[in-house]
Amino acid sequence: MKKHAILLALLVIFKISYAQEISLDKEKLLEFYQTQRYAEAAAYLASLYPAETTDVKALTQIAYCNMMAGKLVDAEKNYQKINELQPQQIPVLFSLANINSRRGNTKNAADYLQQVVKIDSNNFNAYKRLADYTDSAALKLQHLQKANKLNATEADVAFDLARAYRNEKSYQRAYDVLKTAITADTSNLILQQALLPIANFLSKYNEVVIAGEKLIKNGADANVVVDVAKAYFFLKNYKKAISLYQMLEKKAMQNEGTLYFTSLSYRELKNYEMAAAYAKRTIEEGISPNTSAYYNVLGGIYDEKQQLTQAINAYKKGLTYSANKNIQYRLGLLYDLKLKQTKSAQIYYNQFLKNKQLNDEDKAQIDYIKARLEEFKPVAQKTSP
Repeated sequence: MKKHAILLALLVIFKISYAQEISLDKEKLLEFYQTQRYAEAAAYLASLYPAETTDVKALTQIAYCNMMAGKLVDAEKNYQKINELQPQQIPVLFSLANINSRRGNTKNAADYLQQVVKIDSNNFNAYKRLADYTDSAALKLQHLQKANKLNATEADVAFDLARAYRNEKSYQRAYDVLKTAITADTSNLILQQALLPIANFLSKYNEVVIAGEKLIKNGADANVVVDVAKAYFFLKNYKKAISLYQMLEKKAMQNEGTLYFTSLSYRELKNYEMAAAYAKRTIEEGISPNTSAYYNVLGGIYDEKQQLTQAINAYKKGLTYSANKNIQYRLGLLYDLKLKQTKSAQIYYNQFLKNKQLNDEDKAQIDYIKARLEEFKPVAQKTSP
């Protein structure tokens, strides 16, 4: 790639020196290219031409050097000037699209690419890149379909198009796109991996097992193991499915789905004890560790709105997920200060004091609760028989 760039630069050097009689030091310029000192090359070329030059070949070389040097503002100005002098030049439009993309202006980049497809409606690279520059799922799909029609074996487009089809549940179309690309590149492991979940959706379980086992031997990631294990499950090879799911557990890569299918596999094998154990783990995995915190927020909102019954229900629901110290403290305050229910307040105050999650930051609350509990004692003594 580097040699190709240098060769291209040399051709332009000779064209520039031939087009105009200038004192161009070819050896000096070549050294800049060979050492990738593009900023110095751009400065040197710019010093040979007036700022208002209309020499397109010289401007092209200066623009290229600025772009390679990362001087994108200068490169864009150069290419825009070239575009004004010689409109509708596809390489120039691609360069402007690339510069705008690198600067985060995808709208401008897409506009330049749209100009390309108006000139050349069969430009594969333009459609491929347009798909990257849109947030519209429908428009992205259109661009990918066009690019794939122009080149059905290009791996990146096939992968992205298959994913788009999968998102809209067009599994057969996704499968066909990937199979075509894989046929052209049988060693492309990324495409093969992308095919597995889609093949599972289409009940092509034997295909998943054959391809997936090869990928696993090549050190495939957890997603491949999940897909192959699921295929074994539907093929009723429950022991093999369990062995793969347990492989994930050893690497702490299990999730709600893998635990669920492990439970089902044990159930099919009539091992109800293990099936129940994994069912419980599935439930635990499916509950977010932040659920109690969410109920704490909800309870606090009801509390501030003086909707105390709803607040209590939200707080107590949160405690069913974990012993959240903040909920215990708030429930104690609510029963104590707003509902004047001392016994209930003491229950939650004491739960808070026994909470294993307490730390130095809770000192103020701890001191307050201890003082408050001391205040409750005389009341309790007076009410006792």
